Amino acid sequence: MFATPVSTSATVQIRPAVRALQPQLVAWRRHLHQRPELGFQEHLTAAFVAQKLVEWQVPHQTGIAQTGIVATIAGEMPGPVIGIRADMDALPIQEANEVPYRSQHDGIMHACGHDGHTAIALGTAHYLMQHRDRLRGTVKIIFQPAEEGPGGAKPMIAAGVLQNPKVDSIVGLHLWNNLPLGTVGVRTGALMAAVECFELTLFGKGGHGAMPHQTTDAIVLGVQVVNALQTIVARNIDPVDSAVVSVGTFHGGTALNAIADSVRMSGTVRYFDPKFAGYFGQRIEQVIAGACQSQDAHYDLNYWQLYPVLVNDAGATDLVRAIAANVIETPAGVVPECQTMGGEDMAFFLQEVPGCYFFVGSANPERGLDYPHHHPRFDFDEAALATGVELFVRCVEQFCQ
Repeated sequence: MFATPVSTSATVQIRPAVRALQPQLVAWRRHLHQRPELGFQEHLTAAFVAQKLVEWQVPHQTGIAQTGIVATIAGEMPGPVIGIRADMDALPIQEANEVPYRSQHDGIMHACGHDGHTAIALGTAHYLMQHRDRLRGTVKIIFQPAEEGPGGAKPMIAAGVLQNPKVDSIVGLHLWNNLPLGTVGVRTGALMAAVECFELTLFGKGGHGAMPHQTTDAIVLGVQVVNALQTIVARNIDPVDSAVVSVGTFHGGTALNAIADSVRMSGTVRYFDPKFAGYFGQRIEQVIAGACQSQDAHYDLNYWQLYPVLVNDAGATDLVRAIAANVIETPAGVVPECQTMGGEDMAFFLQEVPGCYFFVGSANPERGLDYPHHHPRFDFDEAALATGVELFVRCVEQFCQ
């Protein structure tokens, strides 16, 4: 299915037609950054994307999985179908940046780079539409809602975005402030972790802080559970495997002299090996049940899988790696074995068709553009936008040979 990888013996510059798009890429990204929207609420974002597609006469469908859009660009020569996926949603974070394009929506911010992803996908659509005469095959550009949760990939797949025409392979990228500008991170196999979540309420027996013998202290029980959960990875998982169990919230008690009758907590589980699917939920409940039994308490546990492991296809990844080696102009070039415990619902697309998801370095410490993802001061070097378009365009050209 995949063409022979291009030579990696030399590096090349981004093509002039893509470089010429850079001012527009920046303008589109900043427009979107000022108007962030949460998952399945990306109405302004979708309207902006659709407006551009109409302007460029790109065939597209709107309203998929509520706010999703699929643009279909058919080349003038027959060939395979490649999908390109970009997420559009923002996060419930108050922006702390003092920039002209800061968020105009209180409490909502593009703190992960999805505004850049959408701009890159628009730039790719613009370029490909202008060069349809050279395009072999068909490109479906998927503008997806709700990556940050509860997940827009599955409903888009259910709506048929990978069909009519059937997508043969798919690619996606993430602007990545964990890598410097001028690098690309790509890896065969597990690139991003499975994401599982839990919400737990522990029920004890409240009472006076001076008379603990009359109570079942839910806070003491909660602390015991938190500590015991850490032993799952430390003492149940082979050290050569990677996994994380993190408790992110812990709430209990209403007065300093009263023993709490209940505690609420929530957290997340991450792992790379699909063999652990189903394991952590069962083991976590065993730990909780044992702790409650020892304290004469009871519990209510809600446990669910949000996203599976994101697994890159070997053939597609080899091709992307070779393309990146030709595009990137710095000595750092391609970062091998790049991996993160972060999760991505691009994983659902890669379960359906072979493909590759990769990272485009976007941090520039010299300009203060190196805050981590989901930070109130997150921002990235916009020079990465043209790099993203060039990489997508070359993926299309090479995959569709």
